[in-house]
Amino acid sequence: MVYSSSALYDAHMAKRTYVETTVFSYLAARPSRDLVVAAHQQVTREWWDTRRRGFDLFISQVVVREAGAGDEEARARRLELLQGLPLVAITDEAVQLAAALIGGALLPPKATDDALHLALATVHGMDFLLTWNCRHLANAELAFPIREELARRGYPPLVICTPEELLGV
Repeated sequence: MVYSSSALYDAHMAKRTYVETTVFSYLAARPSRDLVVAAHQQVTREWWDTRRRGFDLFISQVVVREAGAGDEEARARRLELLQGLPLVAITDEAVQLAAALIGGALLPPKATDDALHLALATVHGMDFLLTWNCRHLANAELAFPIREELARRGYPPLVICTPEELLGV
């Protein structure tokens, strides 16, 4: 699927936003004693409470699977947050793109789910991929190579960012 540049940005439309699992993990977690993590949790709660309604949020079955793992209490809180959010389909196109991102050495083989999150957001024409995964996704060193690879394959630019970057001005 190839998108035209004329359809890339309309400041008045709600932005289509794929929300990756780490955002729900920060929302559902007990307050951390680690100051950086606690700050990320607070920023995430603030974004969720004050800004999320300005975005059209989407998740995938990958998010549901990841959110459903781990501690029973936290799992229940994460899954509750997912209620009512539309699912994007895991298509052959997305699976092939994820494999290419790993095969092309943009992401390491252990980042299969991360590549799939990125591919799903891309093939479904999202404006943003919202994440706290700063190793493989919201990573400034990877931003240009990812953007370049997606453009080479005919996909429009996608902004990969944290909730902090979407708090507004």
